[in-house]
Amino acid sequence: PTNITNEQILEKQVELQSEYDAEEWKRNRQLEYPSIEECVHAILDDTLTELQTKRAEIKLKHPKSDA
Repeated sequence: PTNITNEQILEKQVELQSEYDAEEWKRNRQLEYPSIEECVHAILDDTLTELQTKRAEIKLKHPKSDA
């Protein structure tokens, strides 16, 4: 559409940035969570408790956003 104003563009940018910022906790967790390979080894080596502890620590470090 050619009838979009600069104000509308700026409003949308703010909206999208806000949504992106609200998901920061999720991106941070994903960077630190154990890999699929680590999960498989935990299952095979019977060390799931250690894996769950690690995930719990990461969740505390990067709490879910209320936004």
